[in-house]
Amino acid sequence: MSRSLNKVMLIGNVGNDLEIKTTGGGVKLAKVSLATNRTFNDRSGQQQEKTEWHRLTFWDKMADLVDQYVKKGDRLYIEGRIEYSQTEDDKGNQRFWTDIVVREMVMLGGAGGQSAGGGDYESAPRRRQPAQGGANRPSPSPFESDDDDLPF
Repeated sequence: MSRSLNKVMLIGNVGNDLEIKTTGGGVKLAKVSLATNRTFNDRSGQQQEKTEWHRLTFWDKMADLVDQYVKKGDRLYIEGRIEYSQTEDDKGNQRFWTDIVVREMVMLGGAGGQSAGGGDYESAPRRRQPAQGGANRPSPSPFESDDDDLPF
């Protein structure tokens, strides 16, 4: 059997307040919507913008982090997988859901950007400190600069 891949990467803005729940087994669950936007030209050449809404699901420690640090309007980069499910509402109608189960998250914007992955929290990426002394030290790489323009 060959391997398969179910991976989603999104950058967008949190569109609503978090919905926090705890399962019967005591595991924390957080759900929130993420908006992504794209612009395109329609058939008449007019520029249009379309917003897509994605349901994000965070489990356990990731749910704790989201509960503590994420609020409506925040810009996030997330990685996860697509998961489909269905439920029955109180009127007996079938409801179908598409969720992104988040595995990694990086908070974009704000004070230095904070990241979380696999349930662990870490602050902005650590930068290598230049070696002290040594006349034969190579010149520093332009990619190790503290003032880069990378968004994450």
